[in-house]
Amino acid sequence: MKPGTLFTFCLGILLLGACGAPATQQTQATSTTEIPLAASAAPAPTTASEASPNNDDSSLPFELISTAFEQGEPMPVKYSCDGDDISPSLAWGDPPSGTQSLALIMDDPDAPGGIWVHWVLFNIPPDLRELEEDLPITGKNQDPNAIFFGENSWGRIGYGGPCPPSGTHRYFFKLYALDMKINLLPGATKQEILNAMDGHILAETELMGTYSR
Repeated sequence: MKPGTLFTFCLGILLLGACGAPATQQTQATSTTEIPLAASAAPAPTTASEASPNNDDSSLPFELISTAFEQGEPMPVKYSCDGDDISPSLAWGDPPSGTQSLALIMDDPDAPGGIWVHWVLFNIPPDLRELEEDLPITGKNQDPNAIFFGENSWGRIGYGGPCPPSGTHRYFFKLYALDMKINLLPGATKQEILNAMDGHILAETELMGTYSR
């Protein structure tokens, strides 16, 4: 190879190497800046408790239940006129905000002569969540914060259990959340209470049991 040609060839190699070096450095620099960005682009997922640390709503729904019988199931004999004729235990969840009192009506729509009223309670304290079995009447009406008892279809104050003449009857326990206390005296009838509640019902729930003879 001639000296001039060799010189030109070597010079070309040197120039090529000089131009290639910055390109390599640029690529590495770019890679160096992209690594931390890729690492920070996928943070740990946020759990529900972290997103809403104060969202602890453990309140129960406004639903009426009983330990004595299930919805739509037969009521035990002891709660009827064939047994001890005592009231069953009832329980419910939190009523709506603004509830000032609760009212409970138990009736039988299958009675031969029309709806038969078995139990009427009103001005139940809004913070109460259950009624004990065989709820007593004595002394309750002396306390202004106590439950008031209405009159049933027998003309008595208090509970009267299922006592159908024959066949299977349904018994509805209806619980109402009201935005006021009912301004009636103990012994008020179901209709008087319904009239007083008109326009003041915030929510209602019911439980139905059956009884056969």
